[in-house]
Amino acid sequence: MYKLLVLDIDGTLTDSAKKISRTTKRALRRAQNKGVKIVLASGRPTPGIVPVAEELGFAEHGGYILSFNGGKIIDYKTGKTIFESVLPGEMIPMLYEDSQANNVSIISYDATSVLTETPDDVYIIKEAKLNKMPITKVESFIEAVQHPVTKCLMTGDAEHLAEVEQREKSKYGEKLSIYRSEPYFLEIMPKGIDKAQSLQRLLDHLGLTKNEMIACGDGFNDLSMIKFAGLGVAMSNAQKIVKRNADYITFTNDENGVAHVVDKYILGKKKQRQLEWKKNLRLSNITAKLYKYTHRLQHK
Repeated sequence: MYKLLVLDIDGTLTDSAKKISRTTKRALRRAQNKGVKIVLASGRPTPGIVPVAEELGFAEHGGYILSFNGGKIIDYKTGKTIFESVLPGEMIPMLYEDSQANNVSIISYDATSVLTETPDDVYIIKEAKLNKMPITKVESFIEAVQHPVTKCLMTGDAEHLAEVEQREKSKYGEKLSIYRSEPYFLEIMPKGIDKAQSLQRLLDHLGLTKNEMIACGDGFNDLSMIKFAGLGVAMSNAQKIVKRNADYITFTNDENGVAHVVDKYILGKKKQRQLEWKKNLRLSNITAKLYKYTHRLQHK
């Protein structure tokens, strides 16, 4: 029996409009009522995941937040930090100086907000909006980031940031994990952090094995946990390499793919829900098309 359900958020749990569907919420609530614990595993900072945990009833049922792609694990109900890895303090000034030399913006986080000297940067605004966090303008990034941090993020136009990525990797690749999560986001984190390694720490903490865990995801940063889990599930909208390494491919994030996995592998509902799924798929496809059409109109 599966006891842990690990969910990536963007592109997996949420649809294209960044919402969790009613169908998915109902399925997850049924799983929670059966005693299954949900883990939200995302590249988002912790404050950017907390609202999702609240929406899924973690206060009542418990659950775990795995933020910064595994850099931090929190027991939501107790608030206890189970694991945390932070950037070496001496790296912050060096990363800041590199951002200035390369003409890109840099951010980090405190407990409630995004910290930056450049609050008008379009990509920083995107990051803050995604995580529902305010932006705090600081006069000195180095002085503002005196506390332990798990991640710094450089932002810039894709072509230029690709060049910056190679420079940073050549300088710090042996000390830090450096990669682009989006063409315009360059993530800089402690070396050796990924979702699979952190999930092993959580399993050890809970006294569970990976065979009691389902992991669902869509992106490159989900690959490690999908290969690691007892049941690794890729969304139909996932990157090709993720789908190639999955044990099962579910519907897309716009087609209630997570709810389908819960019904099939946790609740044991299959035949009796086939007609309902066909109906939901039709409705989801219509919703997805409307969203994409509206999105195009807004950006004309």
